[in-house]
Amino acid sequence: MSAGDRGAGCVLAFDTSTESLALALGAGGRVVGHAEPGGPRASAALLPALRRLLDAAGLPMAAIDAIGFGRGPGAFTGLRTSCAVAQGLGFGLARPLLPLDSLLLVADDARAQLGAGDGFEVGVAMDARMDEVYAGRYRWADGAWQTLAAPALYTLPALAVAWRQAPPCVAGSALAAFGERLSLPAAVQRVPAEADRAAALGRLAAAAYAAGQAVDAADALPLYLRDKVALTTEERAAVREAATGAPR
Repeated sequence: MSAGDRGAGCVLAFDTSTESLALALGAGGRVVGHAEPGGPRASAALLPALRRLLDAAGLPMAAIDAIGFGRGPGAFTGLRTSCAVAQGLGFGLARPLLPLDSLLLVADDARAQLGAGDGFEVGVAMDARMDEVYAGRYRWADGAWQTLAAPALYTLPALAVAWRQAPPCVAGSALAAFGERLSLPAAVQRVPAEADRAAALGRLAAAAYAAGQAVDAADALPLYLRDKVALTTEERAAVREAATGAPR
């Protein structure tokens, strides 16, 4: 399939890495998106929402050429839901998948909000809970995104070291969650809230498909940056003992 053929395909995409459930459908050169509350209800809401999006466009599931999904980083349950549904559709329809960087959705939304052009550089910092941040750094050049620093999980001190030379623009939920604790210079441009995550999802999915970045469903995996989200009782006791010297 040529790049031109790929660019004209029908691409369905979704992201459940945050509290928002974002969906997008690109077909016939047009992209439509939809967003609704996600979080804990995303696992039950995702498939019905996808069906409604396709029904509104008058397209059957079989018309899809590829399926894009937000691979993370983000909430563990949300990433598991997104990848499981994407793989189920990919295997069931014999279609390839497009794993999409969930932080890049925030970067692309910020670019659209600011009307930024070539050379735009942005750091994305998303609240990862537990006083940590998911962060990545990107540049828009020649009509495509370049990854300057791949997504990683940081403590606030570690992010301050990584961003010793701060990005000229920072976007993401960590701006509101941590405020001055991010230690950003006053000159940094801030984009704390997303305007249209679904539209960014649609743009990135269409671009990934046109660039031939689709993979087999078996090779599409979520990006987990945190192995554990809770400590066992013994581990919590060990932490207390290390901090206070108190016996377990």
